[in-house]
Amino acid sequence: MKAQDPLRSLLSGGDRRSLAQSALALKLVRADPDLVAQVGRLAVDREWLVSMRAMDLLEKLAHERPEWIEPHKHLFIGPLADSIHWEIRLQVVRALPLLSWSPADKKRALEILLRDAEHPQKFVRAWAVDGLASFAAKDSTLLPPLHRCLRKLERSGSKALMSRARQIVARMAADKRSGTRDTQ
Repeated sequence: MKAQDPLRSLLSGGDRRSLAQSALALKLVRADPDLVAQVGRLAVDREWLVSMRAMDLLEKLAHERPEWIEPHKHLFIGPLADSIHWEIRLQVVRALPLLSWSPADKKRALEILLRDAEHPQKFVRAWAVDGLASFAAKDSTLLPPLHRCLRKLERSGSKALMSRARQIVARMAADKRSGTRDTQ
């Protein structure tokens, strides 16, 4: 590892199916939250695999400690959201509902989710619709586009996408029964 950039060294190498040493990088960042800024810088690294792995770390941390990611959340609605690499888009759509957004940024986040609900890669498509459902749980005006997206998943012919649609519908029904859904 280069002393000047240990996280980059951990996220380098291998191919798109490998995570390099991402688990160790995540452990280091969990132990030292000041390293989140370095992970944010690596998200725009010239090497797309480093960028993808950095985005993966940021998405994982957004689940655990969204407050650590808030200063870097614009990475998820900026140019990386338009990446040609589906692996990066997957990290984007998974993280969007975990963060708080201003009205303008929320509009961009929803545009990304709606666009990627049509993505050719099934993982991206499924997670984009799932993310849209998370937003719709707090904003009922999003239910019509969500229902359209769910119908497309249900009619996709893909067992995985049809299953995801059923899971989302079941989660929404459970939220409605428990009263956790907002009725804006």
